[in-house]
Amino acid sequence: MSIFVNVTIQPDQEFGRKLLVPAGIPTPHQTPVSFKVEGGTVELSGEVSTGQIAALISPDEGTPVTVSYAYADGGSGYPEPMFQPRLNRFTRAANELADDVRVLVDSSKDGHAAIEAIVNAVAEKFHYGHPEVRFNDGLDEVPYISCGLTEGSCVDINTYLIACLRAAGLEAGYVYGYFFPEEKNGTCVDGHCWVVTRHQGVVLEWDIAHHLKLGTREICCGLNPKPGHRVATAHSMGLSFPTLGIHETKLLGEPAWVASDGKLVSADLDIRCSIADEAVAA
Repeated sequence: MSIFVNVTIQPDQEFGRKLLVPAGIPTPHQTPVSFKVEGGTVELSGEVSTGQIAALISPDEGTPVTVSYAYADGGSGYPEPMFQPRLNRFTRAANELADDVRVLVDSSKDGHAAIEAIVNAVAEKFHYGHPEVRFNDGLDEVPYISCGLTEGSCVDINTYLIACLRAAGLEAGYVYGYFFPEEKNGTCVDGHCWVVTRHQGVVLEWDIAHHLKLGTREICCGLNPKPGHRVATAHSMGLSFPTLGIHETKLLGEPAWVASDGKLVSADLDIRCSIADEAVAA
């Protein structure tokens, strides 16, 4: 099975800005085999902490840009740099949070049990939503959530989860991409993220947000508790593209405009996918 993803970006309201677009990453399930751009000229830009390469697109004036990905079944696994701990304001746990995590680890029989305990403890702290103000906005570390339920999207939930796992000394990576729910017939409105752990060579994937959207806080490892298709575009948080003036931006999972101050600005996206097997069967 091959998955084809087309992302169309509407023209920018500010003339002269360029688009920064992730090129896709391999997973154990898929390999990005093609990346094409229509409506602009392309050069490459390197991220210095993870080695990821992104496309820097200069759009043709007044026309949309379309970025096309193709993914083939089967992959080499997640990129090794994804599991390397890099402390920044998006991954560094506050002391109180680290202390709380240590209690969970000390009460677990082994590392695998500790991972499961941490994942389920994080699920107990959030209800799914898209808050106007994120729980860690403006902070230099990931704070401890002591009680009650905090509203959070997949980005917020997995930020907290990564900080917890890294504070416990466990290997974990943050993955960003697109998820196309079965009921939306090959469309989605924005990106999606999930977390991958690795302990004693065992790689497990966790999607707390999808479990919460399905009404359960009993989290099992594995992807797609919701029916649909997903692809991975990038990994890790706190990314830097120094030649573009970008320093420790939270993430680059979907196309974004590069502002003159080095900040990434959301773009107007239309995101669609098609499945080769389904097209043949039809």
